[in-house]
Amino acid sequence: MATYSIPTALLKLSPMAVPATITVSSPSFTLTASEQRKTIATKLSATATRTLSPTSPSTLSSSGTMAASSSPSMPLKKVLVPIGFGTEEMEAVIIVDVLRLAGAAVTVASVEPELEIEASGGMKLVADTLISACSNEVFDLVALPGGMPGSVRLRDCEILRKITSRQAEEKRLYGAICAAPAVTLLPWGLIRRKQTTCHPAFNDKLPQFWAVKSNIHVSGELTTSRGPGTTFGFSLALVEQLYGESVAKELGESLLMDSENDSPRKEEFNKVDWSVDHTPRVLIPIANGSQGIELVTIADILRRAKVDVVIASVEKSRQILASTGTKVVADKLIKEAAESIYDLIILPGGAAADERLSKSRILKRMLKEQDSAKRIYGAVCSSPAVLFKQGLLKDKRAIAHPSLETESTHEVNAAKVIIDGKLITSKGFYNVIDFALAIVSKLFGHARARSVAEGLVFEYPRAG
Repeated sequence: MATYSIPTALLKLSPMAVPATITVSSPSFTLTASEQRKTIATKLSATATRTLSPTSPSTLSSSGTMAASSSPSMPLKKVLVPIGFGTEEMEAVIIVDVLRLAGAAVTVASVEPELEIEASGGMKLVADTLISACSNEVFDLVALPGGMPGSVRLRDCEILRKITSRQAEEKRLYGAICAAPAVTLLPWGLIRRKQTTCHPAFNDKLPQFWAVKSNIHVSGELTTSRGPGTTFGFSLALVEQLYGESVAKELGESLLMDSENDSPRKEEFNKVDWSVDHTPRVLIPIANGSQGIELVTIADILRRAKVDVVIASVEKSRQILASTGTKVVADKLIKEAAESIYDLIILPGGAAADERLSKSRILKRMLKEQDSAKRIYGAVCSSPAVLFKQGLLKDKRAIAHPSLETESTHEVNAAKVIIDGKLITSKGFYNVIDFALAIVSKLFGHARARSVAEGLVFEYPRAG
């Protein structure tokens, strides 16, 4: 296997670092930044209208600010995603980001008295608005994330109950995942005479005759799914119902879901032991433009494995605007986080964020010290470019988003995750689940990783 390197000419990606459809079997095919932007605009914006509003962010400009794109060919699809204390963060953010990438105007609404909520795994998310502002709106889709006690908080919100009930009565789309079908929709009477699935831990609460064990199930206007590990498929099922099969298929390819059956799960070189004699400490630096799916997924999975995760902003504020407009609140500013030593530093993707991470003197120093002390570091999607700029990929095997790979380094069956000594990298997006589980496996062993995967409802091999 060739040593991967990232050419300087390809360091600047589309501001959202969203891959265009990439044919993996064509080694000489590489997208430039401008080509990538045009391809995404053609494939996504041509099939859905995107407008700039507080509740329907579309794309990020190179400066990290929101920019609008529009298409007169199709009406705007409006989607409501409610959140509350204890909402499952992977489910909420994946649903929001995937639907926004498809072109939908997604409103994230808090059922709490305030906009900022703490999700089930400790991630702090900021809603676009309060649910009360949505009571008279008409939505094409209402999608409920799960999580506990988040599903109970949604169930107890009378405004949301009325919105969702009206959605069902008027034969418009609605969906729920994880605990929400059983804990939220069932008491509202909205799964009556509908085949429904949910997280295995709540399956016995569903009416036995109507309960199904499929990962995703569509029953008329209702779509249900099982857990964080099935959220990508759930979100694409919703995209297909809003925009059609071809849009969902292309978006799935862009999210790298097409590599599910073609690529090995992981490859490891220069194998070394990662285990430590204390609770592992992991730092995830973030900036405006960070890829929301990646940062939330990595943090959520590692926290499920009992890792001490610190999310640190390199901006002046702890609150950052992720690549598709999701608002995330970091635990600390990078200056404060730098006072501690971390067993592992992980960089989520997002090209706009890569530029900002690269300019952080504190983060540069921390990464250099991490390498000198022979501690672990990693990157996903576009962020291996940050490591490349600092010379931290020299003589290392690594992988990045396909648009960063060159003909000399590209391999058709490159693994989703590459580990070389104390460096770990991944292609990003859908593959980030395998990336995070690979870290859990290295730190604690395969059994812990498999246990976490089962909780996510994510297929994971029995043997390491």
